[in-house]
Amino acid sequence: MPDLAVVSRRVVGPDGPRAAAVLIEAGRIAGLVDPQAIPAGCSVLDAGNRVVMPGLVDAHVHINEPGRTEWEGFETATRAAAAGGVTTLVDMPLNSVPATTSVAALEAKLAAARGQLHVDCGFWGGVVPGNAGELDGLVEAGVPGFKCFLVPSGVDEFPQVGEADLRLAMAILARLGVPLLVHAELEGPVATEAIGATGADLDDPCRYASYLASRPPSWETEAIRLMARLSGETGCRVHIVHLSSAEALPILAAARGRGLPITVETCPHYLFFAAEDIPERRTEYKCSPPIRERANRERLWAGLAEGTIDMVVSDHSPCTPGLKGLEAGDFHRAWGGIASLQFRLPVVWREAQRRGFGLEQLVLWMCRRPAELAGLAGRKGALAPGYDADLVVWEPDAAFELGSDAVLHRYAVTPYRGQRLQGVVETTLLRGVVAYDRGSFPSSPRGEALLRGHGPHH
Repeated sequence: MPDLAVVSRRVVGPDGPRAAAVLIEAGRIAGLVDPQAIPAGCSVLDAGNRVVMPGLVDAHVHINEPGRTEWEGFETATRAAAAGGVTTLVDMPLNSVPATTSVAALEAKLAAARGQLHVDCGFWGGVVPGNAGELDGLVEAGVPGFKCFLVPSGVDEFPQVGEADLRLAMAILARLGVPLLVHAELEGPVATEAIGATGADLDDPCRYASYLASRPPSWETEAIRLMARLSGETGCRVHIVHLSSAEALPILAAARGRGLPITVETCPHYLFFAAEDIPERRTEYKCSPPIRERANRERLWAGLAEGTIDMVVSDHSPCTPGLKGLEAGDFHRAWGGIASLQFRLPVVWREAQRRGFGLEQLVLWMCRRPAELAGLAGRKGALAPGYDADLVVWEPDAAFELGSDAVLHRYAVTPYRGQRLQGVVETTLLRGVVAYDRGSFPSSPRGEALLRGHGPHH
């Protein structure tokens, strides 16, 4: 017997939006039925005309605990996630100390998270030089895949890998059947002539154009060519994280056309902002790879439309205000990372609906495909029988200007502050229990650590 029915005229199930009731029993979805078919005695949450969608899945989040909890921690990050309709996130193996490159480090991460999770949380492992012997053990302990960098990561605990490291690791991951997530930039020549034509002073570190010129699209293109070649040679699944350059899209499309197992994500900031609009000294806009020009942004949207880009995840990468260097305004010295875990839905929805995309695409990009990447297909990312009853209830037509007081990350340092966004999250349910409701958190933290091949880990 279902214990709760969430009913709305706009429930986004596997067959698209329709009037329906989502029946919830013991934390799982029991079925989607006509609103008139709710069983007698079942509690009802009536969402009216608001959208009811699967809880968002964010497969790219830097929480930084333990070791750099002053940047962000499990408690603040997962509260912000719940307020943003995110019911599942996957934590990156850096910038915590220790980095998640060994089983012992994963155990430290699990111990730090215990009792602090407002939403469910998985954990990526890391591939670094010399840790090939840890990869089998990390998969056995529950990581769904691994992250690596082809350029310096910004932290000493997570060094970049070269081609020899990649070949060794990718052969192991192919055998284990888990993906390698790649920060796909390869340092190469920096051609400044084209940027110089804009008239920007490239020697001025307070100008965004100076930073943009320092990480050209060719870095991404060459890295993606390398990863496509190594995927073909090893059979390892490759996932390109935070694609910023549309110049790589034809290479990715061709690789997939040859049957290579390559998936791709982009991020809200690449779909929302444009380099031409970034004021000088505003280092909260700095990320790696960088936000590129307006024409590039539109080509990324086209990549989503045609399916070359699979998903949109936040790459929430916060730090202390001091490390962001807001007063100095030096783009080259500031920490590179954008805090956006809480606002992926209203940022992407504002831009998606302006371009004619609907709720079905949103569920595909922000729920289903990130869940599949993280090994959570069949459990997360859809409103279907047997799935966890993770739901977000939100008002898609409500616009708002983001003020500092609404930001629940540890720090309100984000380029979205002051921006007009669209789509207000009202209620978030985690496995059938309300985790967030109109500004309050009615239940104590009840998120689980999601470990591949293991049962619930509280």
